[in-house]
Amino acid sequence: MRTSRPLNLLALACALAATELPAQELEPRTYSNAPTGLNFLIAGYVNTHGGVAADPSVPLENADIKTQSAVLAYARTLDVWGKSGKFDVVLPYTWLSGTAEFAGQPVARDVTGFGDPRFRFAVNFIGAPALSLPEYAAYQQDLIVGASLTVSAPLGQYDPSKVVNIGTNRWSVTPELGASKAWGRWTLELIASGTWFTDNTDFYGGQKREEEPIYSAQLHLLRNFRSGIWVALSSNYYTGGRTSLNGVAGDDLQANSRLGATIALPVDRYNSIKVNFSSGVSIRTGTDFDAIGIFWQHRWGAGL
Repeated sequence: MRTSRPLNLLALACALAATELPAQELEPRTYSNAPTGLNFLIAGYVNTHGGVAADPSVPLENADIKTQSAVLAYARTLDVWGKSGKFDVVLPYTWLSGTAEFAGQPVARDVTGFGDPRFRFAVNFIGAPALSLPEYAAYQQDLIVGASLTVSAPLGQYDPSKVVNIGTNRWSVTPELGASKAWGRWTLELIASGTWFTDNTDFYGGQKREEEPIYSAQLHLLRNFRSGIWVALSSNYYTGGRTSLNGVAGDDLQANSRLGATIALPVDRYNSIKVNFSSGVSIRTGTDFDAIGIFWQHRWGAGL
C-alpha cells in the first residue's frame, strides 16, 4: 500500500541526522529517501552510565561513569548528480563524572566540555533518486543502497594529564555501506562500516597511543504506522580496536554487541520527537554502558 505524502514526510522527519555515539552507533533509517532541500535542526539529551562512551577503548576496570550530553545537530538533504544525498554535523556538550580503575589504580573525574564534532556526507546510489517535494508524493521505497563518510575532529575537551576525557585527541574516519529493503510497512536495514584512527601522541602524560581499526555491522527492523509513528529494534556487532601504548600492544581487542530500540513520534508538520535506548549485551572490553536519548527535530525548506 502506498503511503501518502504527509505520512511519508512525518515518518522521515525523525531520521535525518546521526545523533548516536560514534563507535557504538545504532541509528535506524540512515539510508532513506527524502525531498531535496529539506533542513533539519536537532536538539537532544543523551544519558549514559557505565564505561566511557566517548572512547570505549580506554582500558578501564570497574567503571562507574555517568555522562549527560546536550546534542545539537543540523542536517540537509541534497541532490548529488540525480541521487539523494545528505550532509549532517553533530556537536555534543557533555557533563562527565565518576570513578574507575586504570592499571590497577583508582581514578576519578568530574569534567564538563564540548565533545568531538562529527561531520557526515551520505549518498544513495540505488533506489532513492533526488526528488522535489511534489515528485516525492509518488515515491515508494523498495531497495535502497547507499554509502557515507563520517569524520570526527579532535576539537573536544581533552586534558593529557587525565586518563578519562570527553574528547579523544585524535581524528577518526568512518566509511560505511548500507542497504534498506521495504516490504509494505516493514523495513529491514543492514549497515557495514570500518573506523580508522590517527594516533593520540599526548595520552596520559605524553605517551603515544595507537588503535587498530574497528569493523562494525548494524541490523535494524522497522515498522511504520499510518499516523507517521515508526519504531525500530536494532543490534550491532563490532570487533577490532586493539590499542598499543608506546609500541606495546594491549590485551584489549573489542568483540562486542549492543541492542537498542527507537520510537519516533510526529508532533506536527514541522516537528517530531525521537527516543532511543541501547545497552551492551556481549562485552569483551569497553562499551559496557547503557544509553538513553531524547531528541526534538524541526524541519523546513523544500517548499513545505
